[in-house]
Amino acid sequence: MAKGKDVRVTIILECTSCVRNDIKKEAAGISRYITQKNRHNTPSRLELRKFCPYCYKHTIHGEIKK
Repeated sequence: MAKGKDVRVTIILECTSCVRNDIKKEAAGISRYITQKNRHNTPSRLELRKFCPYCYKHTIHGEIKK
């Protein structure tokens, strides 16, 4: 029998320092990554350290709504 919802969901991670500080006014864009998470293991919002090409360093990327 099929379950109601999928366990693995696709999420978008967005750089938190670019959003807050609006770094590099001339560079249009905010660093975003697409990944998957297991809803049962991590029910809260996911935060990972990823490389941001606009900040030129590793920053915290947080989960955003679609």
